[in-house]
This record gives sequence, C-alpha cells and structure tokens, in this order.
Amino acid sequence: MITPSKPRFEHHEDDPLGIGQATPRISWSFRGSASDWHQESHDLEIQYDDQKPEIHSFVTKEHNLVPWPSRPLCSRERAKVRVRVKGAADEGFSEWSKRAVVGTGLLESGDWLCDLIQPTREIPPAGQPHVPVVFCRQRKLRTSLNGKAVGNHVLAPGWTSYEHRLTYQTHDVLSHFESHSDLTLEVTVAEGWYCGRLGFLGGRTNIYGNSLGLLAQLHIVYQDGSTEVLLTDENWTWKTSHISASGLYDGETCDMSMEELPNLPVKCLPRPATLCSTDAPPVRRVDELTAREVLRTPAGKLVVDFGQNFTGRSRFRVSTTESSKIVIQHAEVLEHGEVSVRPLRGAKATDTLHVPAHTSVGWEPQFTFHGFRYVQVDGWPGELNPADFTGVVLHTDMQRTGHFDPVSLGIPTDCPQRDERLGWTGDIAVFSDTANFLYNTSGMLSSWLEDLSAEQLANYGIVPLTVPNVVPSLDKDAHAIWGDAAIMVPWSLWSITGDRDILQRQYSSMRAWWHAIPRKANGLWRYTSEWKLGDWLDPLAPPEEPGNTTTDPAFVSDAFLIPVTELMSQICELLNDMPSKIFYDLEAAQIRQSFTREYVTGSGRLSPDTQTAYILALHFDLLESAEHREQAAKRLQELILRDSRFCIATGFAGTPYVGHALSKAGLTGFFYRMLLHRVCPIWLYPITMGATTTWERWDSMLPDGSINPGEMTFFNHYALGAVGDWMHKVILGMRPFSPGWSEVAIEPVPGGDLKWAKGKCETLAGSLEVRWHISEADGDSLSMFHMDVIVPPNTAAVIRMPSGKKENVSSGRRSWKEEYSAQAWPPMALWPPNATRNDELVKDSSSPVPAA
Repeated sequence: MITPSKPRFEHHEDDPLGIGQATPRISWSFRGSASDWHQESHDLEIQYDDQKPEIHSFVTKEHNLVPWPSRPLCSRERAKVRVRVKGAADEGFSEWSKRAVVGTGLLESGDWLCDLIQPTREIPPAGQPHVPVVFCRQRKLRTSLNGKAVGNHVLAPGWTSYEHRLTYQTHDVLSHFESHSDLTLEVTVAEGWYCGRLGFLGGRTNIYGNSLGLLAQLHIVYQDGSTEVLLTDENWTWKTSHISASGLYDGETCDMSMEELPNLPVKCLPRPATLCSTDAPPVRRVDELTAREVLRTPAGKLVVDFGQNFTGRSRFRVSTTESSKIVIQHAEVLEHGEVSVRPLRGAKATDTLHVPAHTSVGWEPQFTFHGFRYVQVDGWPGELNPADFTGVVLHTDMQRTGHFDPVSLGIPTDCPQRDERLGWTGDIAVFSDTANFLYNTSGMLSSWLEDLSAEQLANYGIVPLTVPNVVPSLDKDAHAIWGDAAIMVPWSLWSITGDRDILQRQYSSMRAWWHAIPRKANGLWRYTSEWKLGDWLDPLAPPEEPGNTTTDPAFVSDAFLIPVTELMSQICELLNDMPSKIFYDLEAAQIRQSFTREYVTGSGRLSPDTQTAYILALHFDLLESAEHREQAAKRLQELILRDSRFCIATGFAGTPYVGHALSKAGLTGFFYRMLLHRVCPIWLYPITMGATTTWERWDSMLPDGSINPGEMTFFNHYALGAVGDWMHKVILGMRPFSPGWSEVAIEPVPGGDLKWAKGKCETLAGSLEVRWHISEADGDSLSMFHMDVIVPPNTAAVIRMPSGKKENVSSGRRSWKEEYSAQAWPPMALWPPNATRNDELVKDSSSPVPAA
C-alpha cells in the first residue's frame, strides 16, 4: 500500500513557521514499494486555524511543488495541511498523511511595530572587540517565559549580505508560558558576522555596523481571544553579559565569577529597511562526539582527541576547589606530536572559561565555532578524563539525502577553522552537484543565491569571489568559475529539484553575469586583471603560489565559457525566452570556433598539453570531431600512465571532472586505478596520513608528518571532494534522468577489483536504492553481475546493465543478473627500464559482499 508523506512547503524544513510566502507550494513523497504505481489524483485538505477543513481535489500525477489551492495566508496565520493519493489501479484513496503545519511571518512592512534598540553607550571602547550584551524586558502579564531557552537554533539569524537583506527568526513559545506570573524575556546579542572580525590578513571589524542591537515582537493571544504585543521599545533595558569576548575566529571568553551588573536604559532607532524571512534551514547542534582519548604531548601538554575533524565546539564539565582559568586551544592536526596552529593563520580559535572556587559547572561557548579534531587544555584542575569533554557538531540542518557504501574506497567526506570561513563562489560552483546528492541544499543555496544576486548587481553584474562580499582587498574583476557560480549553481538546483522558479528568480543574475564577462572580438575571455585563479591549487604549483599553474588560466576560462553559454541557451528555452536562446546559441557557436582556433592543433592535440586541459575538453565536449576526441583521450591516457603515473595533476578547475572525462573517453578503469592509488597527490594519500575529512591541498601534510609550508593549507575543505559526483553517478550509476528525479537513470559501471556497492538517495518521490555485487566465476563459467533496485513510487527508471542491455521500468523492487567479464586489472604505469617503481596501489580493496 502506498502512503504519502507529511507535506512539505517550498524548500523549508518540516512544519515551518515565519515563512515569507502567502501561497506556499506543497510537496510530498511516497512510502511503499508497490510495482508500477503512479499517482493518478490527490486530495489536499487545508484547515486555517480552527476553521472547518476544506478539501481540494486534483487529477494529476504531480506531487512536487504543487500550487497552493486555497486563499493566501495572512501575516502570522497558520494552516494545517494533509494529503491523500490514488493510483491509477487503486480502488480508492490512500489514508491521509500526517498533518503538516505552515505559518507565515510578517508579510508586510506595516506588520513591524517594534523599534531597533541598542545600548546607550558604546561597548566596548572604539577599536576593541564587542562584548555580548543582554537585552531584557520584564512586565506583569498573565504569562511567563519561565527562563527557558527559545528554539534550538545556533548562531541565529545566520549570515546574509546584511546591507541588502536581513533575515528574522520566528519561534512558537507557547510551551514556555505559565499563567499568572511575571514575564521575563532576555536576548543575548553578540558581534557575530555583523560587526565581528571577518577576512584574512588581519580582516576587518564593523563591516556592516558598529553597535549591537535587537528587533523583537512577542505576539500573545489569550484564551478569551484578546491579544497583546510585546515590542522592543524604550521599556527594555540592557547590561553586559558574563561573556567578555566572543569572536567567530578568535573564540569566546566567559567569566563566571563576574558580579551581576545593573540594567541600563536602551536607545531606540528606526528599523532596517529590508527585513525578510529566511528560506534556509538554521544551524543546529546536529551530533555529539565523545572524546576518544587524552594525549600527553612531548612538551607535556594535555590534548583531547575526538578522533574526527569536524565543525562545532567543545563542551566540558569541570569541578574546582580554587578559582581556575581554563584555556581551550582548537586545532585540526598534530605536527610532530604537538597541536599545530599555523594553519589557523590569524584565527586564535581559543575558548577561555574563568571558574570561581568550589564550583561544578558545564560550559559550551554560545557565539563562536571552530574546525578541529584536537583541543589542547591548559589550566585544568585535577585529572583530565575523556568523559569530561564532548564534541558538539554544528552545521546547517539540512536533510541528508545521499548515502553510499562502496566497499573500502575510503574517500573522506569545507573551511571552518582559519581566519576566513567565507562563501567562496568557485568552491560551490564545482561542488554543487555533489552537495545536492548528499544533502537537500535547496533552501540554503536558494537563500545564498539571493545574496549573490544582490552583491553582483551592486558591482555592475560581476560576481564577487566571496558571497557575502566582505573582503575589499580581493580582486573586483570578473573571474571564470567563481563568477560562473551565478549560472552553474541555479542549474544544479533545477536539475535536482525540478523547481523552475529558481531559474526564473535567478534569471536576471545569470544574464547580468554572462554579459559582464569581458571578452575579445573573437568571443573568448579578455581579462582586465593580471591575476587569474584558473586551475587553482594545481599540485605542481609552488606551495606559496597556488595560482602559478601548469595550465594556462585563459584556457580554463574559455573552456568554462562554452558550457556556461550553452546552459544559458537551455535556461532561456525553459523560461520561454526564445529570442535570447537564439542569441546564446549563436554566441556559443562563435566561442567554440574561436576556442578550436586558439587551442586545438590540426591533429587534435591541445595547447596547453596538460591533464586539466584534456579533462575539460573531454568533459565539456569542446572538441568538434571524433578524431580530435580520440586523440585527446589517447593523449590523456599517456599523461596519466607516463607523466603522473596515476597521480593527480589537476587543480581546482580540473579535479571535479577527472572521472567524468575518463569515463566519457572509455577509460573508467583508469579512474578506478587513480581512486585506489596511494602516492601523493591522490585522494587516498590523506587517508594514509590519518585524515578524516577532505584536505585543501593534496599534500596538506607531508609524508614526514610536517605541514605543507604554503600559507593556505587546511584539513577540512570540500572542493576536492567533488569526486563524490562521479562515485554516485558511475559506481552506483544513479542520477536524475529528468529534473527533480521524476525519471531516474541507473547505469552502474563496475571497475577495479570492487565486488560490490550499494547506496540510496531520498528523491522527491521517495527512496531510490541500488545494490550490486559480482559473484566469482566457478570453473569455466563467467562471473555474474547481480543488481537489485528499488524505484520509488510515481517514478520511471531507465536501467542499463554493464553489458549495455537497456530496460525501462517503473516503481517497485526489481532484480537483474547477467554474465560479467571484468577488464584486465590493474592498468600499470609506464616506467623507464630499471627504474625504481613507486606505484603503490591498494591491494584487494574489496571486502566480502554484505548480507542483503
């Protein structure tokens, strides 16, 4: 029996409150594995507050982003929604889904009644870090907040381009109230991204403003129907908190021995002009890690090891007999046995707690976060035990959608540690496909794209290198890939969600970027700046010059310009802007011709003659003839076998596409060989050095245990993890065949000595699962390839077996098997005669096939 899930609204999390849409679109998925089930019709029940439910019936297979069927919601109004569905062969409707609740925020500017309140004097003196302050409101009411924390959000309201867009949070606090008591509402405000230090090379403070403030409205509805609104106004007070310093980079200092300070009056200022609800899910505490062990370093320092590099904070419990100052230094790695802080650059990443004597207390900082695995603990009273410390994992609370278990291919799963932590546009441009498989990023990235549009349009269409744009020292000129995020990220979101509104909303941004690209008469890039990022972090570049790459940056820019222009054509067609589609088609054709004249020889060789050049040419289909494509594949094979010997020779631009290019060239086995290689630079090398996350550089740590001498070298940075896109699309063979996963393709390509793989993706319709294994040959018989697939309801699938056999199926559980003949393994590097080989390969990477 098929049952629908609890409805969702737009790209929000479950039961969203305070949304900014009066007519939110509705989605649901399905549970069950009935064969060949397709939705024929559905009923939506809408109930406003305590009014009588209304039922809206539709004959359609659509279940994703279905239009709101009733009247628009008003400000601060809620509705309950549930759905039932009927399949083409069903005798009747399914049971009703669970009810979902959706509530709007303040939809009109006139709904805001409060003032912006701030301290009446500058805290601290000019030039010093801002001390967190506590705003307080007390009043005799019939209810009480009762001292409970409101919500489970961390670092709210998050970071947006504050000068363009300031988001607010909405919470239901009914459960906090008790009748006939005093109400005390306290809000602690810290500098965060608004006026704290941001950026490298010392960074800047007070980027958006130089004073802390608060806007708040508490709407109370009594049982008799009367209402009251508690506003931030002149009746509030403020005081400094026990937190004497709190910075995102430097950490937090708290003095629990500080005397309670008196409340002081506030001053009232006009409200900001642009207040909007948030579309992104909040940051939350999503996991906790137990400390693995306490180490004593060669220098005698105490270090707690959590066993995993992660983003978050450390929480500890301590008991004192005398006043103590406990200092917690965070670090990602140990270098020769001691915590290494050099990669942090200007970030102190240190939390400090002053504890009075005879006190037992648990403490976790409130307004900072770090990237770390180790904490060095100084000033600890008594014996330090692992149980005293807990690692609190923080991240945007997105739904995990992709899961992959590929035997023992230990590819670790960006930078939360140094004096940076910025929204680099190029990183997400190349990583978005991987991110969108692993997590439901639609709310977070849609919100970020709004900031990108605002920042870009304030800069004549040029996309800044970081969004929000807070580093004025960075080059303000246009840069390929980083600017191309304006087009690549919305397209990736459209592909995974099927939400055409994302393309429509970003259309002016995409056009503005494309037309801001400086170009020569032949259509290719014309850089106005001598500084080009290109194939950034090419492993052959000097450690201190990561942009000094072996592949001409102009080639990289022009190679990306072609697919970006062709994407613009496809987007115009989807949005029914046919005149613009014709324009971009003509532009793409001219750029292709100019690219061939500029970089492709008559025989099909490329200039530059590098791995990255051939990978981009093959992946983006930049070569016009079959002969040229064949020559490019042959030359890439030579470069891998003889020059790099299965090591990576690509940087930021080439690495995400190595596997895809080799698979297109019929060299999938070569990429399996690269995945299982262990000599640096390659993915498995960090694993041999104890890595638990993807590094920024292939050799962030050198084989002797010392850290790469380059200034930029960090140990939790997602860009090189873009290989995950190839792994789920080729090893599992799983990808959307049409936008939004309404049709899926399953076409696994086994390789190497892998004997099995399994994974699943929570698509918009339900759980898509793939599992395959290879049974060993018995006597003279061939090996057999077995595959089991679960296709979610209301979904069509195209199945292609390794032999090329193809079958179109619908929902349900299905199995296939066929004879399988593996390619010769492993391909071997080319070495000069009598050379000392350094050709390490993971031997027998496969593990026993797990039970079903």
